[in-house]
Amino acid sequence: MSSAQFNAGQSHGQAQAKAEEWADSAKSTASQAQEKASSTANEASDKARSTASSAQDKARSTASAAQDKAASAADSTKQSAKETKDQSAGFLQQTGEQVMNMAQGALDGVKNTLGVGDQQPKK
Repeated sequence: MSSAQFNAGQSHGQAQAKAEEWADSAKSTASQAQEKASSTANEASDKARSTASSAQDKARSTASAAQDKAASAADSTKQSAKETKDQSAGFLQQTGEQVMNMAQGALDGVKNTLGVGDQQPKK
């Protein structure tokens, strides 16, 4: 074998080794990129779940607060209506008693005028 053939074979062997080294490096880089992409996707998915969960919790909290405010407003309205009803009932009773007293007074006046009413006590 000549020295040129030996050198050509040696160069071919070195080139093949270098190509394999580059291929292994490319595979390693591709694997690292895939792992990084997978990790990034998992982090984004976890963040999306966390954000969705936070939004659900906030919506529940807001709905609960609105429900509490509505219940409080309903109770306040109910109490106000009861107080107004009680005041109206008291006013109507008072007015009724005044009308009865006035009617009784008028009746007594008519009886006295006609001489049918109670006589004054004799002295």
